[in-house]
Amino acid sequence: MYQFDWSTILPNLPYLWVGMVVTLKITVTAVVIGILWGTLLAVMRLSSVKVVSWFARLYINLFRSVPLVMVLLWFYLVVPGLLQQMLGLSPTSDIRLISAMVAFSLFEAAYYAEIIRAGIVSVARGQGNAALALGMTSWQSLRLVILPQAFRAMLPLLLTQGIVLFQDTSLVYVLSLADFFRTADTIGINNGTEIEMVLFAGAIYFVISLSASLLVSHLKKKRTV
Repeated sequence: MYQFDWSTILPNLPYLWVGMVVTLKITVTAVVIGILWGTLLAVMRLSSVKVVSWFARLYINLFRSVPLVMVLLWFYLVVPGLLQQMLGLSPTSDIRLISAMVAFSLFEAAYYAEIIRAGIVSVARGQGNAALALGMTSWQSLRLVILPQAFRAMLPLLLTQGIVLFQDTSLVYVLSLADFFRTADTIGINNGTEIEMVLFAGAIYFVISLSASLLVSHLKKKRTV
């Protein structure tokens, strides 16, 4: 019968925390950039200019049709030199972390765009017409009237997508990037406690995701009261 050995967890907590910081960096960066770029894509998707709308639709459908692992490999194997030139990175920069941040941001933007587009469409058209009647421009109406209402309505969905993103960050193992999961797995392999470390990592992901899910449920209840 297998004897579990949990004694290696406590001494390795500092190393696990370093891995968690990498995971959180990727998550936060992808959420912020994903929402910003996703908002722009959603507005472009609803544009009356066909070329703009076509570009947004193509972008969204492309990234939603490709596995995330493949996107990560694209940005790590195909475009590291391009990223270094565009972002002005030094040769000593960890291109794996930068590649992961860019790939996750662009990938998640496609999903955020659809969520935000649905939120914009859900706002009554009369809201925009009333803003125009008050003398606002179309851009002012969108920025000051429609988007604030849309974001309040779709906040739970945005947070839920963020939870999914946090869980998906473990896929950076294909880049040999030492995120939380890979760090735990490496410690387990080195100490002969791989099962224990993987179970511990899974428990941490579960606790964080469950806590965030409960927060989303709380926000939903507050909105319905």
